[in-house]
Amino acid sequence: MSQQPPDRSTASPPARPDASMSLLNNVMDHSLDDGYAEASARRRADGSAGLPRTLKSKLGLAAGLVVAALVVTLGAAEARISAPVVAKEREELIDRIDAETQAADTLESDVDELRSDVSERQRKALERHGGDQGQLVALLAGATPVEGPGVKLIVDDAKNTDQGGGGPRESTGFADTGRVRDRDMQRVVNGLWESGAEAIAINGQRLTALSAIRAAGDAILVDNRPLVPPYTVLAVGDGKKLVTAFQDSADGQYLQALKESFDIRTSISDQAEVRLPAAPSLIVRTAEPKAAGSGAADTGKGTS
Repeated sequence: MSQQPPDRSTASPPARPDASMSLLNNVMDHSLDDGYAEASARRRADGSAGLPRTLKSKLGLAAGLVVAALVVTLGAAEARISAPVVAKEREELIDRIDAETQAADTLESDVDELRSDVSERQRKALERHGGDQGQLVALLAGATPVEGPGVKLIVDDAKNTDQGGGGPRESTGFADTGRVRDRDMQRVVNGLWESGAEAIAINGQRLTALSAIRAAGDAILVDNRPLVPPYTVLAVGDGKKLVTAFQDSADGQYLQALKESFDIRTSISDQAEVRLPAAPSLIVRTAEPKAAGSGAADTGKGTS
């Protein structure tokens, strides 16, 4: 009976876990370049590897170490010596800044006092030379504070000031955004004057016949003084009539169009009493009629 030959086949060895990382294995096994390894072997063979063996080399190494130690020591000593000097100079600079700041504050206070004194003298001169209507002239010129019934109008930028599109403000001089512009405030103030306002102030800044509303970047200036939103406009007059007249005017409709087109926030209400300060500065101008036959052509205009 024949016997089956024994099965001598063996299973193939399992694959190494790092078989797919041959490049990484090669880097790990040959971390040092072969050229560097050969150079190190030659230096070990001729005895030049390691620390210097001759006395001259040892003295040179010692001298280098001493020089390095001296440089480090001198640098530390200089830093330690200069530290108090730098601190003293810093304190002196801070003292100078504080002194100059205090001096600037003092000058600013003096300027405010002088400006107030000049304004008061101008008001008194205006009342004195106004004759029987001196009080009315001073009132119309903004030389005196006023109070009485009126309206309160608040104009504020839109929450999203990056809107675009057409609208009533579409022109070459103004961007179509939700930010209130100086031109908008000019139309608001003119509309209130036209509707019967007797006195107007924006954010506590009294307006006169010579007041200017201008822009500096995104800021609105009233008589060269910057204002920040929201812009609160107070006007003295018959409150209910003033509100109705302004809303029906072209400028009131313009403001409503800004609200609808750019989401500019506005609100207007009549007030039982509003208080307006006097104008911070006045420019007094006078005019006199030209005498007949003075030689120059009579234009009917006075001189100022």
